[in-house]
Amino acid sequence: MKLETIAPAKGATHARKRIGRGEGSGHGGTSTRGMNGAGQRSGYSHKIGFEGGQMPIQRRMPKFGFKNPTRVEYKAVNVAALEALAAKLNVQEIDIETIKAAGFAGKNDLVKVLGNGEIKTALTINADAFSKSAIAKIEAAGGKAVVTE
Repeated sequence: MKLETIAPAKGATHARKRIGRGEGSGHGGTSTRGMNGAGQRSGYSHKIGFEGGQMPIQRRMPKFGFKNPTRVEYKAVNVAALEALAAKLNVQEIDIETIKAAGFAGKNDLVKVLGNGEIKTALTINADAFSKSAIAKIEAAGGKAVVTE
């Protein structure tokens, strides 16, 4: 084996398409750009979604649905998860920063406490919103549900 005999595997490389080098090359004449129109000219770039004059798909599809611009999104956290968090941290009061630090919500998220699961510990929970069942379970256990502003 010699250094000059080493070559890539068969089919691993492709010859460069030499366009505009005469008819004999097979890529002369229009240089693979087709016949008339903006696409044959230099500097042509189509708009995003342009389909050659055919009606684009975003215009063929009908409008659908409604996006409420005033919708408020909350990250849901259940009372059972908060009780487990309080037991793990050995605290009696849980605020939004604690919930976010535990990974239940992102730093810019609003937190809503839901009533799934059981709670037996008297906890003071600060959150952006509470469901009715969550408030009932927290207060039944002797705790307080505080809505932060």
